Amino acid sequence: MTLSENDLWLLSYYRSSEINGALFFGQVARTLRGGPLQADVTHHFADEANHAKFWTRCIEDLGYSARKLQGSYQDRYLEAVGLPANLMEVMAITQVFEKRVIGQYHRHLRAPDVHPRVRQTIEKIMEDERWHVKYVREALEGMAAKYGQELIEDTLARFTAADEEVYAKTLAEYGERIAFLGDRSPDA
Repeated sequence: MTLSENDLWLLSYYRSSEINGALFFGQVARTLRGGPLQADVTHHFADEANHAKFWTRCIEDLGYSARKLQGSYQDRYLEAVGLPANLMEVMAITQVFEKRVIGQYHRHLRAPDVHPRVRQTIEKIMEDERWHVKYVREALEGMAAKYGQELIEDTLARFTAADEEVYAKTLAEYGERIAFLGDRSPDA
């Protein structure tokens, strides 16, 4: 298969974002005390690293090498909201981000003429992404006694607004690279 420059860029962007996710969750996993959340975050770290590997192999199977890209979607989060101040904020921003990832991968799957190898990679990754949303939601529910449900909801709302801003800026900068995905609205 011949990949367009935009296709190769997008697959490389996915790969780069997964690498950044792995680095982030590796750092978080190192700071957590032992227990179920430490195990889940460590699992999440491993999943993100595997996703980067899956994208690397997908790109190579299609006869290409991944592009080296500067920055990722996560980097823009830090610009918009700063570093999370506590574990609840880490989980909240993770929840918002993982939902964005699932939405983006769903949009990609609905695009015309998705190569079977790309489809296979997305579908494999989506299995993990659904678990990420589930364990993070459960972690946030467990934190309500400590942080208060209202603060958690406010934090989720703040990070959702930041995500929408980041997504809009990303589309403004790179929208032509993903135009083949069709409707580019945040709720697509």
